[in-house]
Amino acid sequence: MKTDLLASRHIGINEQDTALMLRKIGVNSLDELIDKTIPANIRLKEPLALTSPLTEYEFGKHIAELANKNKLYTTYIGLGWYNTITPAVIQRNVFENPVWYTSYTPYQTEISQGRLEALLNFQTVVSDLTAMPLANCSLLDEATAAAEAATMMLALRSRAQQKAGANTLFVDREIFPQNLAVIRTRAIPQGIEVKVGDYKELELHPTCLAVSYNIRTTAVI
Repeated sequence: MKTDLLASRHIGINEQDTALMLRKIGVNSLDELIDKTIPANIRLKEPLALTSPLTEYEFGKHIAELANKNKLYTTYIGLGWYNTITPAVIQRNVFENPVWYTSYTPYQTEISQGRLEALLNFQTVVSDLTAMPLANCSLLDEATAAAEAATMMLALRSRAQQKAGANTLFVDREIFPQNLAVIRTRAIPQGIEVKVGDYKELELHPTCLAVSYNIRTTAVI
């Protein structure tokens, strides 16, 4: 009697696909591929010393015990890392409002849509409070968001700017050091030259972001 009547819905590669791919790259097995790609001196010589597996309940109890060991202290780190007070109305109506996720089917992508809608509402409030025509609520940390802004400005150069080789990014000296470090790291592979100074003393040509380039500057953060 045939019992396997269900269609295979797995979208990954099967054994035949694996063998074909291995032959294509000139190896006979996955072990041989690992041997050729990962240096032997950084590979473990013995299996990881792992404890026996836990059930979901046991794991939840375990991490709760670990969390209870945390202690809260007054932080003096500064540099953008400050304690904040979240108003109860924001806590409930934005961060804990179930409408942001119960309105969607229980898949990660759809749940994220609720979060994005909450962020959109936040951006709208910021625009209203600041009277600015545009506000952005990045999903990234501040440093990465600044680096992404630099990348965006580089990509938005006009054709004339690209021909002129405008690749200098001016950053104010008062920026947090961790933000500047990420900007500099992300700028290296993109060929962006980062210059730091006092924005009050910076003299930009009126068309520096449009046509001519007496000053090769692509963006000012």
